[in-house]
Amino acid sequence: MNVSPSSAAQAAREAVAARLTDLRKTAGLKAYEVAALCGWHKSKVSRLENAVTLPEDADIRAYLKACGAPEHVAELIAQTRNADQLYVDWKRLHGTGIRRIHESTVPLYQRTHLFRVYCSNVVPGLLQTHGYAQALLSTISDFQGTPNDASEAATARLDRSRVIYEGDHRFVLLVEETVLRYRFGDAAVMAGQLGSLLEVMSLPSVAFGVIPSTVARSMWPLETFMIFDDDRVQVETLSAEISITSEAEITVYAKAFAALQQLAIFGHDARALITDAINALG
Repeated sequence: MNVSPSSAAQAAREAVAARLTDLRKTAGLKAYEVAALCGWHKSKVSRLENAVTLPEDADIRAYLKACGAPEHVAELIAQTRNADQLYVDWKRLHGTGIRRIHESTVPLYQRTHLFRVYCSNVVPGLLQTHGYAQALLSTISDFQGTPNDASEAATARLDRSRVIYEGDHRFVLLVEETVLRYRFGDAAVMAGQLGSLLEVMSLPSVAFGVIPSTVARSMWPLETFMIFDDDRVQVETLSAEISITSEAEITVYAKAFAALQQLAIFGHDARALITDAINALG
């Protein structure tokens, strides 16, 4: 597994490694002795104890058996799985297609009251039309080399997005102006997507803002991220999805979102930029 660029994810991995090391030392064993008892090369214990790799369930059972501490197996497996979920590369998430991931996150969307979403590169998934989503997801699948189920995944994405029209939810969504110009699908697909933005932003639960490309920046463009209430942040990088649950890091992203929101324009002014983008499609 790759080392996460997120400090929270890396800290969770290091906590697992530290716990393993502590249990070995408590047992009075050297690293090479544990490796021998497990039938491993000694370098494997080093990788586990230095957080280079996360242990598999079988590794934890073998390691703790060697240390005479099998009563800690359930604890370490749970801790490891939590660390593993904080940073997951896209190829792993999309290994069987993208549709399944959308379906699995429906409960998170349904229980979230306040969504704060910032996108610097694409229209937020919550606001995507089927045509736009299908074109985008197909491009992603092809780049990642994962099964291309773009049509089914786009349908699942729209099903997940019904929270905009149902229940007691509020949405503040920000995009950079360039998002309105980046084309996914043909001109008709883009026109439909931009037209849909004009419709959705009229909903009382939705605040849709555009950060003009000409604005004097007091906050630089960031990677796409979503804040779910004050409980979780999901950050999308090129290679992975990072889930942040650390209160301190959530506060940092909330601060960044507030700064970006100050740069955005809403209402009539935002509509004008969207209309210009539609007209530019010819």
